[in-house]
Amino acid sequence: MGTWQLLLVGLVMLLGLLGVVTPGVPGPPIVWAGVLWWSMTDRSALAWAVLAGATGVLLLEQAVSWLLPPRRLRGAGITRRAFLVAGLAGIAGFFVLPVLGAVPGFVGGLYGVERQRLGGHGAAWASTRNVMRALGTSVLVELFACLLVVGGWIGAVVRG
Repeated sequence: MGTWQLLLVGLVMLLGLLGVVTPGVPGPPIVWAGVLWWSMTDRSALAWAVLAGATGVLLLEQAVSWLLPPRRLRGAGITRRAFLVAGLAGIAGFFVLPVLGAVPGFVGGLYGVERQRLGGHGAAWASTRNVMRALGTSVLVELFACLLVVGGWIGAVVRG
C-alpha cells in the first residue's frame, strides 16, 4: 500500500473520530470502513487480525452503548462547540498519554469550555458532571472504542 493511500485511510479514520462527537455522523462505521479498506488492500495476516480486532471492539462498543441511556444533546445543556472541543481534547489526550489519556482529555476539554462559558469553577464542574451523566458516558465509550481501533491500525502500519 502506498503512502498516499495510507494517508487517505488515516483521513477516513480521522473523519470517523470526528463523527463520534458530531451528531448525525456515524463515527464507528466510518472508522471500521477505513480499517476494512486498508486490510483489503494490504492483505497480510496482520491486516486481517487488525480487522478482526476492530470488528470485535466495535461490536462490543455497540453492545455497551445499547445498555447506556440514549444521547440527547439539547436536553443536556451543552453546546455543539463544547462537545466538539471535548471530543478533540479526548483525541489529543489519547495520543499524548497513550490509550488512558482519552478520558481525562475528554472530561478536561468539556470542563475547560464550560468554565470559560460559565465563569466559575463550581458552576463549570456541576455542568460537566450533568453533561457526563446525560450523554458524555455513551460518547466517551464510543470515542474510546474508535481510538483503540485507530491506535491498533497505527501500530500495525508502523510495525508492518
